[in-house]
Amino acid sequence: MTVGVQIPACDDPEKPCVRLVLMHDAEGKVLVLVPSNVLLNMATLWSLSGRKLRTARGEDAQRFFSQNGLQTEQGQQRLMESFPLLVDGSLQAQDDIELCELNSGLCFRWRFSSAARQQAQFGELGVALANIPLQTASDGAQDVVAITRAVERFTALRIQQRLEDTLGLPALAPTAQKIIMLRSDPDAEVSDLVKVVRLDPSISAQVMSWSASPYYAAPGEVNSIEDAIIRVLGFDLVVNLALGISMGQVLNLPEDTPRGSMPYWKQSVYTATLCELLARRTPVDKRPKIGIAYLSGLLNNFGYLVLAHLFQPQFSILSRYIEANPHLEPQRVEQHVLRVTRDQVGGWLLDSWNLPEEVSSAIRQQQLASPGGEAEVYARLLRLTQVLLRKEGLADGPVQALEPALYQSLGLELDSVEAAMDTLRERREDLDSLTQTLSSGSRVA
Repeated sequence: MTVGVQIPACDDPEKPCVRLVLMHDAEGKVLVLVPSNVLLNMATLWSLSGRKLRTARGEDAQRFFSQNGLQTEQGQQRLMESFPLLVDGSLQAQDDIELCELNSGLCFRWRFSSAARQQAQFGELGVALANIPLQTASDGAQDVVAITRAVERFTALRIQQRLEDTLGLPALAPTAQKIIMLRSDPDAEVSDLVKVVRLDPSISAQVMSWSASPYYAAPGEVNSIEDAIIRVLGFDLVVNLALGISMGQVLNLPEDTPRGSMPYWKQSVYTATLCELLARRTPVDKRPKIGIAYLSGLLNNFGYLVLAHLFQPQFSILSRYIEANPHLEPQRVEQHVLRVTRDQVGGWLLDSWNLPEEVSSAIRQQQLASPGGEAEVYARLLRLTQVLLRKEGLADGPVQALEPALYQSLGLELDSVEAAMDTLRERREDLDSLTQTLSSGSRVA
């Protein structure tokens, strides 16, 4: 889940660049060479080296490879001679290799001499992406099968009843259940919401804190929950925030997450905000429901917390894989390591908790949302938001080009997309303040 990188263009488009990866342990540094279009298999790497190597932090790798001495051919040659080399077997016969380090953008051609080849260790370090297919189901039918198989494979549980009765997931708080009922009730009024919010002191405090935030610029003081909802935040926003807060209180995020990743709530708030900004700029006849767009963004990564809860012993290994493969979608890495993705478990759990079907469907389909627009509108909105935030360094995952078909399928023009991003940039300080209030009131940091 680390903030992603972009693979530089290679001189020869028919031949993938070779990733140069800096790794380390207590014994020192090593360099790993693997094609850029594959997943780096940490299990094979650990077995080949006999060492529990970890990928260098992104900022550390950037500093290391940005040294002046490594910008010259002589310095680059010394670099390749200074550390042990672990090399994917597909490169064994190559003499001239184009190397790229993703964090710094350093790329150079290197002559793989016979002397260097003799010193290197070779192994099948790469896994072709064709061998790691993502789920393609548009509903949860296949997800239940995939989750069940993954749980049975990695835990001692044998699923004989309904999944939610067997996995030991914490129950959704009564407050959240009441809020879901309110959201589904077309006749619900502000007075009904006020009663529910007052039942939970943490949610009450959050609502008051958000209403007083500079982001909403409320005129005058906000003196009550009613005032916060009616005059500042609105019914839909309070419902969605309360749901997000309640769900964030259900699951803990373990400490051993991928290094360099965005804090959970920060990414959630930015995603929700940009989803709303984009939705408001779509033509009226194509405009999605603003509240559903916001809630989809707020919960877009909730499945990551569920993975951490279900697969605690394997989660550290998953984190090492994600660190080593910042050029790939995290869901692709999860599919390889766990045989199930955050989108599958997130969509399934939101379904079982009776959240709006549009939200669970959007989360389930967000990685499958093609620029052509075949996926549902909220999934396409999530995908567009991810692409935009990653380019700003505000979301985890690989940086990708913004394809016009993706925003055009939502009825958006480029100037509207850029205007939404400008608004987000202008309000970053206020959004960060909102994020802090959410983090302080939740079990999820």
